[in-house]
Amino acid sequence: MTSTEVRIEPWTDADLALLRRVNTPEMKTHVGGPETEEQLLVRHARYLDFVPSGLGCMYRIVLLPEGEAVGTVGYGTRTWDGETVHEMGWNVLPGHQGRGIAATATRAAVAAARREAAHRFLHAFPSVDNPASNAVCAKAGFTLLGETAFEFPPGRPMRSNNWRVDLRS
Repeated sequence: MTSTEVRIEPWTDADLALLRRVNTPEMKTHVGGPETEEQLLVRHARYLDFVPSGLGCMYRIVLLPEGEAVGTVGYGTRTWDGETVHEMGWNVLPGHQGRGIAATATRAAVAAARREAAHRFLHAFPSVDNPASNAVCAKAGFTLLGETAFEFPPGRPMRSNNWRVDLRS
């Protein structure tokens, strides 16, 4: 799949419906399960505030030429090992998985972060038990730093791989 077959577009208020579509047991197996409606509304508000607050950017993934929203990709700010970094995550709806969409969209989001992000490092922390997301990291140019203890959502410990991109290189 080439980068011309998907486009990433900035998150808008209309993307709450997409957020609900990715909030299923199947999609959230590796990250603690689906969120409540209240948690989704808080997440949506945070995504809308990423750019104005300077904390990151969330995008919807749009399949071309159809123009159908098929997933999400983006990054926010967090503290990791005493340093302020960006953390990236993505979701592609089940009917569109296995076609390279996540890797293509993640590469596009990394490129956007290189232009816009405030901090040097961009991390991704997929579960060690999630081969698809780990493959996305490898295909999108992240470097594997090793396994780590991680919490996602907060309060839910998991074993993750720590992948990183130096946005200044």
